[in-house]
This record gives sequence, C-alpha cells and structure tokens, in this order.
Amino acid sequence: MRTARRLLSASFLAAAVAFAPLLAPMLAFAQTPGMLDPQPLPQLTNPDDPALPAKELFGRAATPAPLAARALGSYAGGCLAGAVALPIDGPGWRVMRVSRGRNWGHPELIALLERLAARTPEAVGWPGLLMGDLSQPRGGPMLWGHASHQVGLDADVWLTPMPEAAVSREARETMMATSVVRADRRDIDPAVWTPAHARLVELAAREPRVERLFVNAAIKKALCRDTRGDRSWLGKVRPMWGHDYHVHIRMACPVGDAGCEKQAPVPPGDGCDDTLDWWFTDAVLNPAPGGGGGRREKTMADLPDACRRVLVAR
Repeated sequence: MRTARRLLSASFLAAAVAFAPLLAPMLAFAQTPGMLDPQPLPQLTNPDDPALPAKELFGRAATPAPLAARALGSYAGGCLAGAVALPIDGPGWRVMRVSRGRNWGHPELIALLERLAARTPEAVGWPGLLMGDLSQPRGGPMLWGHASHQVGLDADVWLTPMPEAAVSREARETMMATSVVRADRRDIDPAVWTPAHARLVELAAREPRVERLFVNAAIKKALCRDTRGDRSWLGKVRPMWGHDYHVHIRMACPVGDAGCEKQAPVPPGDGCDDTLDWWFTDAVLNPAPGGGGGRREKTMADLPDACRRVLVAR
C-alpha cells in the first residue's frame, strides 16, 4: 500500500512540475503592495461576451450576493453566495492589503479565523494574526494572483506576528511579510523560524474543519523533523510552491452544501515519507522557464451554472 501511494504521489508530482513556472509568478503576487488610492476598474464593453474571462466579472463585484451562504464548485473553479466580510480589525487580528477587497469568505471560514485569532495569544504566544487574502465578495476567479480562493473556504495567514501597536492604513498596504525559508529554499531560515511558527501551523491543523494547510516544502520538512509526540495533525500540512511567508488554510466543504466540490481526502500518514524529497530536487527548486504551456483563462462556461445567478443577484 505504501509503495503504491508513493508511486501515485510521484506520478502526480512529476506532472505538477511542468506547471511550476506558471505557479511561481502567481504566488509572488501575494507580496505585492496594495494601493492607498485604489481606482475603480474600467467598465466592460461587452460583459456578455462568452469568451470574456470570468475573472473580469467577479473582479468587479464589490458586494456579496444577497443569497443563502453556499460554496459553489471547486476551490479553483467556483464562486461564493452569501459571503461575509472579515472585519479589518478584530480582537486578535488585522486584515492586510485591504485595498484588494479580498477579506470575504463563507460564514464558516470567518468563524474559524476568528476562533483561531482568539486562541493565538495563549496557544502560539503572538498578540494576534495578520490576515492575507481570503476571497472576493462573490468568490470566483481573481484578476491576478491565486488560482484557488474561489469558494470562500481558503485563507492566507501571514507567518508574521500581529504588532502590539495599531497597524496604519499605509502599513496594511506596504508592509511585507517575512519569509521563514532559507535563501536556497532547502530548509527553514533558523534566524527567522521559531517554535511559535510551528505552534501556529499546528493550531490551525488541529481544527476539525480544516482539511489542508499549504506551506513551503521547507516548512513541512522542518515540522517533520522537529515535531515530537502526537504527529496526527501533520498529514494535513501539504507542501506547495511559494507559501514561504504565509500558511494557506483550506476548510472542508460545509456539511450539507451539495454544490461544493470536495477534494480527495488527504493521504493517510504524516506526509513525512520520501515523497517529500521530490520538492527539493533541482527540477522543482529551479524549474525551466516557459514550462506548462500557458494557462487558459476560465470563462463563465467553466464555472457551475449557479455562479451566473450569484454574479447577477441584487
């Protein structure tokens, strides 16, 4: 069984490496500063064009769909009805890059993040959390950046403690998160990584409704090496390109939400076997430019039919 699982994982990862050159630029966008004076996007000349990328429509939706809360479709191909905004300030968190308008999520995600923030001072030892991107008001594809974060069940939490002092509007748009990964990307940076970082990842992983946590492979490597005692939560922690300065929290589909497309279960075990070595091969750390062949933009035809109603709901 273990051999079969290893072969399956190797097959998937070998195919995925072709897309690494495409993923790297997208993930790098997440550190891009925001705007202190954001301007509205220009009006679309033909919003009904079936060839129009869906991101152009969802990227212009500034308010949530006034419908019952539903995650519709897949994490990388769907939309969100009945979204709730995470307030930009709360007891134990601050939202960063407010100008992006990506602090929206399914009500269950918002409740989860508030719960994690409340537990952070005692469980992690930080004053609170700095929240990165969640989803757009109606979910869907984004104009730039993430391929996922489309159904309101994904959230990026910075691996940087919330400052004790207030975070100014300017700082929210210009402050950079700190990478915890060594320059050669083969391990964590011991000058930056602390036990508190590991406690934060464990805190999120132990949440029953969290299905996966995406982190840089170097972070996964450090957690595999250093975790003692109960390692049951480690299987949820999955290596992924980028993610060297934030942890990407992914919730499972809400119970009873038939429109939400579930992912395959996380493989059994702690994920610390020799499949992790693949992430440190030269082909993965230094992918050849131009690989992957380009990424086709999703149109409304690629999303669930219900997303059309979400888009036009008033």
